[in-house]
This record gives sequence, C-alpha cells and structure tokens, in this order.
Amino acid sequence: MVPPSNSTPLCFSINSPPFKHNHTIASAYFSVVFSGLGLSSNLFALVVLAKTFHHTKSRSRSSFLLFLGGLVFTDFMGLLVTGSIVVSFHITQFNWRQLDPHCHFCNFMGMSMVFYGLCPLLLGAAMAMERFIGINRPFSRSTTMSNSRACSMVAMVWVTAGCISLLPLMGLGNYHLQVPGSWCFLNISSKPLDMTFSLIFSLVGLLSLAVSFLLNTVSVITLLRVCCGQDSSQRRRDYEVEMMVQLILIMAIASICWCPLLMYILKTVVSSVAVDPYSVLFHLRLATCNQICDPWIYILCQESRLRCLLRRQCCRATSSKFVTCFSGSVLRQGTRSWTPGSTSSSDVPY
Repeated sequence: MVPPSNSTPLCFSINSPPFKHNHTIASAYFSVVFSGLGLSSNLFALVVLAKTFHHTKSRSRSSFLLFLGGLVFTDFMGLLVTGSIVVSFHITQFNWRQLDPHCHFCNFMGMSMVFYGLCPLLLGAAMAMERFIGINRPFSRSTTMSNSRACSMVAMVWVTAGCISLLPLMGLGNYHLQVPGSWCFLNISSKPLDMTFSLIFSLVGLLSLAVSFLLNTVSVITLLRVCCGQDSSQRRRDYEVEMMVQLILIMAIASICWCPLLMYILKTVVSSVAVDPYSVLFHLRLATCNQICDPWIYILCQESRLRCLLRRQCCRATSSKFVTCFSGSVLRQGTRSWTPGSTSSSDVPY
C-alpha cells in the first residue's frame, strides 16, 4: 500500500537521509576497488572453471565443478548487483527518499543482500554433502549423482535463498536503509516479526556452516583412512584430496567472514540490546570479503605446484607400503592402477 504523503516510508522510519556523515572520496575509492577486484576475480575463475569442466572426464570432479561454478557465479552476480548500487551512491550521493519514495529500490537491495548472502553458505553445505556422499558412498553416488542432479541442487539452493529473501515482502520483517545510507538490509530488532526474520537469516546461515563442518570433518577422516590404510591402492585419490582442500578452504573463509555478522544478529535480537550501526557495517564488510576470496581458492588450487605438492605428500605418506608414484596414482608393488567404475586395471580416465 502506498503510504500517505505526510508519513515516513517504512524503510526510512529508523534511518532517514540525509545522514550526518562525512562521505569522503576514500569511500568511493574503497567501493570501486572492492567491487572491481571481486568482479574481475570471479569472472576469471568462471573462465578457468569452464575450461576445466570442458576437459574433465571424471563424473565426481565434473559435478563438483558445477557446484563450484554455481558458487562463483552467485558471488559474481552478488557483487555486480549490490556493488553497482553502493558505488553509484558514493559517486552521485543520491537521496534515497527522493529516488525511492515507496521503498521498492530499498526492498530490492535488501532482498539482494539476503539472497546473495545465504547462497554461498547454502552452496557450501550442498558441496559438503556432495563430497560426503562421493567419499563415503562412492558406488551409490555413481548411480544417483549426475551433472543434471548437481544443477538441480544448485537451483534448489537459489530457490530456497530466494524464498527467504521474499519473506519481508510478505509481512515477516522489514528491509531498512542502513548507515551510511548506501545500502539496505534487514531490520535487526527485537520486535516479533523483525526478530523472527532475523533469527531465520542467522540460524539458516549458522546451520549451513555447522553442516559443512560436520560433513567435511567426516569426509576428511574417511579420506585419510583410505589414503593411508590398506585400501589406498584401490582408489585414485589425488583429485579427491584437491577437492577436499578447496572445500575446507571455502568453509573456513565463509566461517571467518560470516560468523561475526550472524552471531551479532543472533545476540542482538535475543538480548534486545541496541543496534550499533557501525558494528553492523563493519561485520557486513567483513562478510562481503567472502565473495572476493571464494574465486581465489579455486584459482590458486589449480596451480600445478599445489597439485605436485599434494601428490608428493601422498607418496611420502605411503612410501612404506608403496613404491611407485606416477601421475598422482600410488601403486602397490606388483600391481597395476585401478580406477573406480572401471573393470580394466589399466584404464585411467584422467
């Protein structure tokens, strides 16, 4: 419903422009550099991912690359949408109330912040689940997980995050303009509806990180047991190790970047303490660093030096039982290589 002309729109009811805040040119430079670095990094990672996917023959690796591609694409779009608004504000110094008297633009940015904030966390949990099944139930996975299934899971993550971001438009919570006036976000408040939406946002994010941590821990333990145990000659594990390294780094960086904001929202709404707008701004800037770091995890892990290092460490760990290390495969003396899903002892799909 359109508010009366003499009333304050809901999104400006707490923070209404103009703000008593000195906008320096440094803010514009920071936003431009931050957005430019993130967009170029994600775009470069997308190109590398596309080339790698085109030459990948392993089903487990191709499905993982699809998840990773979905993550990088989401980060790219998040920076493109939100970064363009923030940079435009710092450059033009537009007045939100004059530009957006009915809060449509503010609601759109608030939805974008929630959507592109939850997607990386939910995708991280989905990737952890995919790797958990791939490592602990490899034969079951080979018949159930396909590229189309991976794409469907990525789409489900987008739909889930999108539905959550739409809740304030349905009456559950609100999006409000935030200090210094360059962005909109959910209203962190102890009011029942605002509190409910804040709890949904923070708990979904924290639960996603907890699921990622639990599944990744089990996967790493299983992978170490297989690599260093008696079955280490039966399954090719060099790419499994690479994918787990990337996934653990994604989880660690997401936890470092997002946990402070999620915990701050949770603590604030539960304890009903006053919100410090500059603390929210600091925590949000830390959270957006995740969108810049994600693509570099894959870019750096693609370096041949890291691959050689991982294979060399694998060979050293099994040197007492194995005598040959060739192309990332560890072979038992007197045997030939064997690849999961192949009936031939010499068939190597990589």
